[in-house]
Amino acid sequence: MPLLVVGISVLVLLLLMTKLKLNGFAALLLVAVGVGLVRGIPLEKIPDVLSEGIGGQVGDTMLTIGLGAMVGRVMGDSGAAQRIAGKLLNAFGPRGVQVAMVVTSMLIGVTMFYEVAFIIIVPIAFTLVRVTGAKLLWVGLPMSIALSTMHSFLPPHPGPTAVAATFHASVGLTLFYGLFIAVPVGALIALVWPRLPFIRAMNPSIPPGLVSERVFEDEEMPGLGWSLGVALFPVVLIAGAAVTDMATSGSSPFLHFVAFIGSAPIALLLTLLLAVWAFGPRIGRSLAEVSASCNSAAQAMAMILLVIGAGGAFKNVLVEGGISDYIKDQTHGWSISPIVLAWLIAVILRVALGSATVAVVTASGVVLPLLAGGGVHPEMMVLAVCCGSIAFSHVNDPGFWLFKEYFDLSVVEAIKVRTTYTTVLAVLGLGGVLAVEWALDVLSL
Repeated sequence: MPLLVVGISVLVLLLLMTKLKLNGFAALLLVAVGVGLVRGIPLEKIPDVLSEGIGGQVGDTMLTIGLGAMVGRVMGDSGAAQRIAGKLLNAFGPRGVQVAMVVTSMLIGVTMFYEVAFIIIVPIAFTLVRVTGAKLLWVGLPMSIALSTMHSFLPPHPGPTAVAATFHASVGLTLFYGLFIAVPVGALIALVWPRLPFIRAMNPSIPPGLVSERVFEDEEMPGLGWSLGVALFPVVLIAGAAVTDMATSGSSPFLHFVAFIGSAPIALLLTLLLAVWAFGPRIGRSLAEVSASCNSAAQAMAMILLVIGAGGAFKNVLVEGGISDYIKDQTHGWSISPIVLAWLIAVILRVALGSATVAVVTASGVVLPLLAGGGVHPEMMVLAVCCGSIAFSHVNDPGFWLFKEYFDLSVVEAIKVRTTYTTVLAVLGLGGVLAVEWALDVLSL
């Protein structure tokens, strides 16, 4: 049974990494090869499947994570991150640091990919941890939860946008309804989860090399305008491109240019160039010092990128092994509410494959025929599928490894933290979708 293979492979991976202490990169590749053999992928094709999975995942994330880490380290070594962190502390107070992270993450995360926003904000979270003496998860977890919610629930992120196209739903209305669900649900979990006893018992450290250890005096730090300007520069480019794409149609050289500079890699590359000058020669730091900051960030990212790439290989083996087709066949014809069915299929696919994109695309295809006669608003179907796709993030999800490595958690700890919060987000999200659908039905009577 394909789902049994998935379950056993996850258990083997946990055994290799927790009991045998095998490196995560090697363990993921080893389990991926085993799954490929069991699922009948020809021997000669397994290396290509692994390479495609690594290439696709690293190709999607390396530029974003690498450039973002360099920007963050340049800001940290110049004192810019400390300047922003200090202003957040002044505005919200030491006891309001979590609220500051939630507000910042939700504003930035509305239009930015989880990974991109994570890389941009995490240096500020690290600096707040160092300045306040708070635990890493106390500050960083609200940030991650808020970003996960925005990325998974709302267009113009790729999953929700793709599903909206499948269901012929209004992207604008999906965003409008989704905000009523995502903001309260995300904020609730972001503020509650770090307070749970099993989370508070964990005390990971900031991974070395990702943040400056120096504490700057006020006169040594760049001004708030430059610090915020550089931090928000990629947000403006990416958000501007997303809004332009939603508000316009057709094709023109100007729209192509906006899409180009608003793509995450180009936006971050431009931001890095701006940061190199703004926090280098402009304030009297040599280019050699700025280059050293970039090199330090790149070295710290090497193992993180390897593990994320191996996670992509594991995911690709599951997809090529026919797991998604099996689930699609088994769930076809289930007679339950279209909203619940859409959510449930997305959950099953997410658990089995780890890919939220595959989960939403496949689930939307399965339940699309039910939409015509189901009397359900298509925007609610979009949100149901997207809520389901966030559930049960675990070892076959490359985003799981990004979270684990940046917060320096063991595999078991990361499962306790991330798998639980993503699952609760999915369940509460479904409740929100059903409530909004009911409200819309009442208002239309």
